[in-house]
Amino acid sequence: MKVLLVSPDATSRELVRLAVRGIGRRLGEEVIFLEASDGERGLRLALERRPQVVIADEIASRAGAFALAKDLRQEGFPGAIVILLERRQDVWLARWSGADAWFVRPVDPFELADRVLELVGVTDGAREETA
Repeated sequence: MKVLLVSPDATSRELVRLAVRGIGRRLGEEVIFLEASDGERGLRLALERRPQVVIADEIASRAGAFALAKDLRQEGFPGAIVILLERRQDVWLARWSGADAWFVRPVDPFELADRVLELVGVTDGAREETA
């Protein structure tokens, strides 16, 4: 399974990587991480490499996480999109952007991993929300 991490903050990408890495064992396959430091690079990488999941920081400068999610949906991206929010007030933007799930910081790594696992386990294309 491929997971794209989008954040200008290397520490944030590493924390998400640590949280999500373990689901590979639960899926019975290796988790391969792709990384982008901003939304523009994230969009190109997502469209070229087709990860099953994109996890983006709200602060993903230059075409942030909301624009990235909206652009991916407009391009017909079939994978799951998760946005890490800085403020609860931005939940409406996550919904508007077409994100499948969102978490307000600080993010519980176990909840993030469980939600990503749920999202990749959805086979009928149904999209779910996390408030």
